[in-house]
Amino acid sequence: MIIPAIDLIKGQVVRLHQGKFNIKRKYLHKPFFYIKKYLKQGAKKIHLIDLDGAKDPSKKQIFLLKELSKINFISIQIGGGIRTQTDIDFVFNLIPNAQVILGSSIIKNLNNVKKWFKLYNPYSLILALDIKFDKNYKKIVFINGWQNKSNIIFEDIIEQFLNIGLKYVLCTDISKDGTLLGPNINLYTEIVKKYPEIFFQASGGVSTLKDIKNLKKSGVKDIIIGRAFLEKIFSFKEANLCWQKE
Repeated sequence: MIIPAIDLIKGQVVRLHQGKFNIKRKYLHKPFFYIKKYLKQGAKKIHLIDLDGAKDPSKKQIFLLKELSKINFISIQIGGGIRTQTDIDFVFNLIPNAQVILGSSIIKNLNNVKKWFKLYNPYSLILALDIKFDKNYKKIVFINGWQNKSNIIFEDIIEQFLNIGLKYVLCTDISKDGTLLGPNINLYTEIVKKYPEIFFQASGGVSTLKDIKNLKKSGVKDIIIGRAFLEKIFSFKEANLCWQKE
């Protein structure tokens, strides 16, 4: 499906350029304006990232979660600073049908994350692997809101989770994110072919309806779209129609 993305810093909707906190675009309206707009156009799920929490888990925007929990008809996948079982339980207690996005904790607390796949429904957990390619075209994972390089390769993480129920992986090519330069179609075609049992979500660079067609052909399960919607390059309704037709 097509999933609209909302990234937040101090309660404000923003988009970072290639994950850089010092290069960001701020948008006029509050997050709930956009959420309601997308839902009205037919969105089935919202992708929400707490960038404050991603950068520093002690600064999670808890108030936003509490506000979101009041919209009881919303299906949401949420990430940013979710590093402990307490964090996960907090989200699920507020929004029982949410999916939790796990990023930096995969690298920092691998064994704990593996335990969570036994504690929770694997369909409710999404591994977010944000990558940059090195000179040898290896997919290097970055963490902490893309600020830090991990020196761990994308495929090495996938292999660790394949036999414990991994279902959803959100893969972002950081070099494309927030740029409107088009997604990395080759990346998604490659990983879908290599791991057909995983539901991959594509994120980063979508700027045209043709990008959506190409991503659908790559075999990804979902497409996360942020800036193109916020800047009215095309509407959710147009994107969704394109996805369904393809």
